[in-house]
Formats: sequence, structure tokens, C-alpha cells
Amino acid sequence: MSSKLKLSIALALVLSACTGGAAPKSASADNAAPGKGKGFDRDPYPSTYRTYPGVRTAIVGATVYDGEGGRIENGTVLLADGKIVGVGGSDLAVPKGAALIDGKGKWVTPGVIDVHSHLGDYPSPQVKSLSDGNEATAPVTADVWAEHSVWPQDPGFSRALANGGVTTLQILPGSANLFGGRSVTLKNVYARTVQGMKFPGAPYGLKMACGENPKRVYGGKNRQPSTRMGNVALDRQTWMKAADYRRKWDKYEEKGGEPPARDVAMETLSGVLSGDILVHNHCYRADEMAIVLDMAKEFGYRVTAFHHAVEAYKIADLLKANGACAAVWADWYGFKMESYDGIPENLAILQQAGACVMIHSDDQNGIQRLNQEVAKGVAAARRAGIAIPDELAWTWLAINPARALGIADRTGSLRPGKMGDVVLWNGNPFSVYTRPEKVWVDGAMLYDVNNPRLRPVSDFELGQPGEGDVK
Repeated sequence: MSSKLKLSIALALVLSACTGGAAPKSASADNAAPGKGKGFDRDPYPSTYRTYPGVRTAIVGATVYDGEGGRIENGTVLLADGKIVGVGGSDLAVPKGAALIDGKGKWVTPGVIDVHSHLGDYPSPQVKSLSDGNEATAPVTADVWAEHSVWPQDPGFSRALANGGVTTLQILPGSANLFGGRSVTLKNVYARTVQGMKFPGAPYGLKMACGENPKRVYGGKNRQPSTRMGNVALDRQTWMKAADYRRKWDKYEEKGGEPPARDVAMETLSGVLSGDILVHNHCYRADEMAIVLDMAKEFGYRVTAFHHAVEAYKIADLLKANGACAAVWADWYGFKMESYDGIPENLAILQQAGACVMIHSDDQNGIQRLNQEVAKGVAAARRAGIAIPDELAWTWLAINPARALGIADRTGSLRPGKMGDVVLWNGNPFSVYTRPEKVWVDGAMLYDVNNPRLRPVSDFELGQPGEGDVK
């Protein structure tokens, strides 16, 4: 026997021992093995948010709106370790060593939550190169994520904090498309990256739109949808595809086998169908909202909130019955046909009916004055003979938007154990003369009108005229 032949036999024996005498298995054979299939990372861009350092703090002597409809005169709010640790009257003991803040003649509230913002996606300055909120290239763009357009240096974030007391906000894609893409909930803090602002554990949202915008954008391009019935038809076709996609992945993750091809858009819609992603639907007219509610039942998902919803007052009972919130303006109406029937009593009628209602901005300036927008809604209610106490109206800025964002267990009210997101106002927050005096996010004071070192300035503004100006 030749030496070459002996070497070949020896190598064959070694390889046989290593493989147990069987042929190597292919990757597809592994996937076909009995047992569950391996899913994919559903959070590939996780939050890296870290709280800023704070100190133990006691705000004493203020009028307190707790964000859930409660009011305390001469109240005390305690913060420690990033959390609210106590809320009560003047008899609440103040821990030794706490920084004492005199709240006499002032108001304390939870941080303002804006459920509808485009900061970062449509930042300041408003120039074309920074206009990244609408992927208006197809009516279904569920594959895009708003966070991938957010510019953390947008000066609008600091203005919202300092002028509006906004501590949490949802950034949504625009409303050109039927399925606009994923939204993201942010803590309103300075960070170098959007991941550093992402609210830890907050569910994603899906921005949808009905009505004039999609049919105008795509009808103008001579493609579907060009009518409201085209809107609904394409919505339904898309949900059918999403349901089929979800069935395939559910089967694979349960039984294994060959994994289905991934589809980024369908992953988002599948997340809606499984209840993990919340639907935020741009919709003005009552009849269209009713159709969307029926469509949600057809495909087994839930509408978390209708946004703008200028005719929500017409179907307050339907919204309540279906657990759908309405995020509205105080008095914007008439700027296009579908907004024509808006009324300033919208907020009050929804509140009176027991529906979930909240204020929203959809505007880089409006976000700085949401407290005043609520005041307008309260005034309209009282003129109509509907009594809305101020402390109840504050739920429109606090616990209700927190519920719509799926974060009410962590923020949105002054409850011990919740995040220390707190605003001290220098007067009645429903007065046009009032502004935030101090703002805490997770127990860290990030704004103080009396401390120039605590006036937020974005990197973009450094070295420019007006640096640090918070007017």
C-alpha cells in the first residue's frame, strides 16, 4: 500500500470519527429539526437612556395637580433616586438633608406629555435638508421608523422643556401615507443620539392616516389611493398581508422549519396584530373614525388613539366603547375641508362622555404652550355650561397621554414610585403669564429659570447669536 493511500485512509477515519460517520448536516436541515424556530431581534435599536444625576428634593407649599384629577393645597412633593417618593399636604415629613424648594404661590404638576410631535424629524431651522418626517414615496411605508430621522440637536427639544414643561413626547412620521411608519417615545433630555433619548421600555407606535392627505398625495400621482374608498381598500389589503405574514412567523416560531423571509414593513404590522405596537391614527371626520374602528375589529387590532379628531365629539360614545382615545387641538379648525366641523368644546364633550381625551401639539411652537391650549379648552367648556375643574383638565396633559403611549405605569402622574418628571410653575399654569420655573426629568433638575447653567442649549446653537436664549 502506498504512503499516499495510507494517508488518505487515515484522514477518512479521522473525519468519520469527528462526524460520527454521518454526512455533515446543512443549515436547512438544522432549521427543519423538531422544536421551536428562532425568531429575530425585535428591538435592534434599543434605548441607551441614562438618567441625569439628581439630589433628594422637597417642593413645599405649592398647589399640586397630581395629573390624575387630584388637587392638594399647600402641598408637598418629594423626589429621591430619580423617583417620586412622596406626595401630600403640609404635614408630609421632609427627609433630613433634602434640597428645599419653596413653592408658595406656585403650582406643581407632572411633566407635560405630548402624544403628537415631529420634533427632530422636522427640526429647526426649517430647511429642506432637515425635512425628514414624511417618506411620501408610497402609500404604505410601515417599514420606516421615525427615530431614524430624529436629529437630537433640534433646538425645539430644549424650547419644549424650558417653555412648555414637556418631559416626554412621541415623535411620529407625517401623515402623507396610509401607513406612515413607526413612532418612538422620547424622554426630553439632551443626548448625543436618539437612542440616548428613547423612553426605556415604551412600546412603539404605528402612524396611520385616513382622509384627505393620502388621497391627495397619491391621487395627484394618478395612483391608488385617490378616494376615501381607495384608502380603505388599500388599508384592508395591507392588513391581509400582515395577517398572513404573522401566521407564517407564528408557525415557524412554534414548530421550526425553514424561516419565512423577513419583511420590515410586515414586522411592524405584525407587531400591531400581536398587541405589541400601538396604533395612532390621523383622522378628522367622525364617519371615517367609525369605519377605522370597524376595520380594527375585522383584523383584530385596537386603535389606541385618533389624532386631530376634530369631529370626535360626534362619536364620543363609540370612542369610549372601543377604548380609543382622542388627541385633539383646542380650537384648530377650518384649514381644510375635513377640519371644517371642529368646535372648541370638543375636549369638554369628550371628557363629559367619559372618553379618553388629551391635548396635542403637532407643532414646534404649540408644544411650548400646551398648558395654554388646555386652558382654552376649559374656558370653552365653561362657556358651554360644562364644569371642568382645573385639576381634572390637567389629565389631558398627563395621565391620559401616558395611557395612550403605554407608559402610565411609569409616568404621567405624581404617584410614589413613578419617574420624577415634575414641573414647578411660577403661577397658575393656565395663565398666559405663567411659565415653568424648574423642570425635573427622572428627579434631575434640567431647567431652572434662575440658574443660567441650567438653561438647555443644543450643540447646534453653540457659538451662534442668541445662544442660551429660551424665549
